Amino acid sequence: MIQLTRPLRAIAIAGALLACAAPTFAQADSPIGMWQTIDDNTHQPKALVQIAEDGDGSLTGKVVKGLGANDTPDRRCTACTDERKDQLIKGMTIIKAMKKDGDHWDGGNILDPENGKVYKCKMTLEDGGQKLVVRGYIGVSLLGRSQTWVRQQ
Repeated sequence: MIQLTRPLRAIAIAGALLACAAPTFAQADSPIGMWQTIDDNTHQPKALVQIAEDGDGSLTGKVVKGLGANDTPDRRCTACTDERKDQLIKGMTIIKAMKKDGDHWDGGNILDPENGKVYKCKMTLEDGGQKLVVRGYIGVSLLGRSQTWVRQQ
């Protein structure tokens, strides 16, 4: 068995703690991860969305689970007008092509599966990376609405 001196042991412990904390630090400045969406009307949890990095470095978001009282695993996007028409909402990519632009992510779009409409999208982290303000809009950002999503561990 290897004997470590006190200073070396302290350095090894500090290194292990930093290695464990690194994913937490990375999360604080990136929306990559699992997010709980909130229903605008009921203010209750609506869905879990997994945001991930695409092959080109952009971010995408996929519905992992519906949390609403009326959600069923076979629920489909009947209002969609693109390739997602009549596709299952669970597993559907609703956020596409988001690129980092300073302290926010922009340039992509978000689908509202309730009405089938696709909006331009802007995302900004708040509260030390624990909240994500997602703004969907038409034309300019002033003409839209924002939702605050909560990071899930």
